[in-house]
Amino acid sequence: MTYDSNNIFAKILRGEIPCDRVAENDHALAFKDINPQAPVHVLVIPRGAYVSSDDFYSTAEASEIAGFHALVAQVARDLGLVGPGYRLIANHGTDGGQEVPHFHMHVLGGRPLGPMLARR
Repeated sequence: MTYDSNNIFAKILRGEIPCDRVAENDHALAFKDINPQAPVHVLVIPRGAYVSSDDFYSTAEASEIAGFHALVAQVARDLGLVGPGYRLIANHGTDGGQEVPHFHMHVLGGRPLGPMLARR
């Protein structure tokens, strides 16, 4: 899969679409999800053009990966999620439920989140 530079997260990074910023660093941006699935639902995206988790972890520089995860941890701490707990979700591909072709991680918390997957 090739990177689509017109995806919504690329437009947010370029400032073409506004977002409710929570935190940022040189390698990543964190902002509130527009369709929250929990009282706290923040998306963390790398600033680089990575279509998926596989793309990110196999081609990003070590400093980008470290900076991305540092921001994920900072968001959890800053929003008071560490004590009570939180969930990190990174969907990959169609079967994984990835909707935007730009690697991103969901940080969810603020209430008990229940089982990870419903059994079917």
